[in-house]
Amino acid sequence: MMAESTTVFDLIRHGEPEGGPMYRGSRDDPLSTTGWQQMRAAITEADHWDAIVSSPMRRCVHFARELADRYQIHLHTDERLREINFGEWEGRTAEEVMASDGERLSRFWADPVGNSPPGGETTADFNRRVVESWHHWQQELAGTKILIVCHGGVIRMIVADTMNIPLEHAFSGLTTPYACRSRIQVNISDHGRFQSLVAHGRFDAIRT
Repeated sequence: MMAESTTVFDLIRHGEPEGGPMYRGSRDDPLSTTGWQQMRAAITEADHWDAIVSSPMRRCVHFARELADRYQIHLHTDERLREINFGEWEGRTAEEVMASDGERLSRFWADPVGNSPPGGETTADFNRRVVESWHHWQQELAGTKILIVCHGGVIRMIVADTMNIPLEHAFSGLTTPYACRSRIQVNISDHGRFQSLVAHGRFDAIRT
């Protein structure tokens, strides 16, 4: 007989990094002053977690460490939760990439599986490592409430796995603005494992 458990994950994307919006990927920029304000504003007095899991990148882990110290809970970092590597597009704005490499950028958004960023990570490899991490923490922290501090692309991969969204549509099918929050509930019972997206971007729906 399988042990039953309910695990609740809150996901939050990092705030604005120094340098503003761009294809940042593996660039390890810290949060800007605005980014810190966005992150702190996204947390409410009603929030409580048993643990925090974070991408090791500075725009995520610095805020995750602040929260872990505030709540006196354990902070785990996971390399698998890094953002996708955008290769030659990193450090450039969407407008700059569109002006110089618009055709390839359009193909990427239309079919990210078949069209990787030049010199970057394939969507399949990115998805594989994120989902591996996602399933690991479901088992490791089963029955608890967890905050994951990560990136827009990572949230897209997790939501796609949760909702069985084809990988071809995982990037274009979900918006993830700075400090956007999501809640996913994972139930394990004799009937199997069920994942459900409870809320995305609606703060009034995820404060309880």
